[in-house]
Amino acid sequence: MTETPAPGPAAHTPPVAYFSMEIGLEGDIPTYSGGLGVLAGDTLRAAADMGLPMVAVTLAHRKGYFKQWIDADGQQHEQDEEWDPEARMERVGPTVTVELQGTPVTVGAWCTEVRGSTGHPVRVFLLDTRQPGNTPEHQALTDHLYGGDLRYRLAQELVLGVGGIRLLRALGIHNVQAFHMNEGHSALLTLALLEETLAVEGTTEVNQTAIERVRQQCVFTTHTPVPAGHDKFDTNLVREQLGDRTVQLLEACHVIEEGTLNMTRLALLLSRSSNAVAFRHGQVSREMFPGFRIGQITNGAHAPTWVAPPMQELFDHHIPGWRLVPATFRHAIGLPLAELRRAHSASKQLMIDYIRERTGVALDPAILTVGFARRVARYKRPELLFRDVERLKTIARSSGPLQVVISGKAHPADEWAKSLIRQVREAARTLDGALQVVWVEDYNMDVAKLLVSGVDLWLNNPQRPLEASGTSGMKAAMNGIPSLSTLDGWWVEGHVEGITGWAIGRDWEPAADAADADALYNKLELTVVPTFYRQPEVYSEIMRASISLNGSFFNAQRMVMQYQREMYEARDRA
Repeated sequence: MTETPAPGPAAHTPPVAYFSMEIGLEGDIPTYSGGLGVLAGDTLRAAADMGLPMVAVTLAHRKGYFKQWIDADGQQHEQDEEWDPEARMERVGPTVTVELQGTPVTVGAWCTEVRGSTGHPVRVFLLDTRQPGNTPEHQALTDHLYGGDLRYRLAQELVLGVGGIRLLRALGIHNVQAFHMNEGHSALLTLALLEETLAVEGTTEVNQTAIERVRQQCVFTTHTPVPAGHDKFDTNLVREQLGDRTVQLLEACHVIEEGTLNMTRLALLLSRSSNAVAFRHGQVSREMFPGFRIGQITNGAHAPTWVAPPMQELFDHHIPGWRLVPATFRHAIGLPLAELRRAHSASKQLMIDYIRERTGVALDPAILTVGFARRVARYKRPELLFRDVERLKTIARSSGPLQVVISGKAHPADEWAKSLIRQVREAARTLDGALQVVWVEDYNMDVAKLLVSGVDLWLNNPQRPLEASGTSGMKAAMNGIPSLSTLDGWWVEGHVEGITGWAIGRDWEPAADAADADALYNKLELTVVPTFYRQPEVYSEIMRASISLNGSFFNAQRMVMQYQREMYEARDRA
């Protein structure tokens, strides 16, 4: 019997207002930097598929995150990735103002729609301070994603949180089911709601009733298990930039600790429900923020966006309805293996053709191809595979040939991450002749779509327990690509040894790089590579199980259904 998606809410249901500093709408709209923004885009696409009433708020980021190019020495270089909202979106009529250092800053917006498979629209508002009358400094506030210093970042978060609330009100959006803060960047929206509540009460004095009314309107998702990843601002900077009244509100809410505003703590204190993005991340988050009730809703990827065209044709034939109900991926367990291999080979060729066109490197479609692509950061350890190049050469000689495709950007201010790119490029030169390693520059959604469907094995080796979730392996699984990963993030839940892929190491406790590298080499040499070349039917069965077991659960529709049931519709769980 064909399954149908859960019915969308009635037309009169108040919308969810989804706030995120970055949203990956399209590959060539540079309003995202990595996993957080791509997840936000997948959330909106799934909500549109489900007919969920939702609006989203982000910033225009007119100069993007950055375009990347890497020179012959492996040094990353960056340049602005300017885009023109006027050419892609509709201008929103009203403007609003926020105050920065006592000066009014005008905030306008652009609007686009994310349309689901059934045509249901989710409106996305991109706030823009490039408005007449603003100073050049203020016009630049919505230029760069994660650019500038702490002053710039705080000003952006004011525009997103306070400006976003004021824009929704100016557009007549007053009755909201929940304000969903996707990470702490938008947490200042709680202060805008608090001021609204106090105005209704006819007072300026913060009281517990007003705070509770704000709490009942907000929900919060944290994505960062690394303390340094949570935005913190010195109270003196907050006072200088946002004024005495803002500090007064924060102090009245008991948010300031040791002279510091922690945006995650603000969001946690003023939300009725909070969640982490994987089971293990929930454990880590509760340890980081003791005293707060933090649940977990594991991330998912939007299947129609990330499944390659050849695989889509296969699914359309054997699993009709998968686009609206990706839970039916569980029926992939019956896919004919020969057809699965043909579809994957076609997807692999699409990737190979693209890489040859972009880089001049001709990969061999018959060779086991390992993919590693994500934001470059120390804890993600892109260099781990190349820790012992002689061992890699031995594996390629004795177990079977390998080729590796890598992509990712390091934040412009992260010199350590940039050094990792240089390390990988140097290792690639050392390995020349033994195995092919190609770095695809300027990683974005379009590159990711080709890689997560075109490689044969998805590698992820974060330092445990620092991976919140990770969604690239989920996208690979939907395309029948097994993962080889440390047991962290989503892989703790998705890993079934030898069935959906393989684990690096035995548990999630932190391990030294040397120990993890040795475990990685052992698994490649003794298990993965021999299975690929000597037991192709077994490898194909693992590909099929990846779709059936992981694709059917780690999808954005399931994730959004959980948000709807456990966060948006539920009242305070404390």
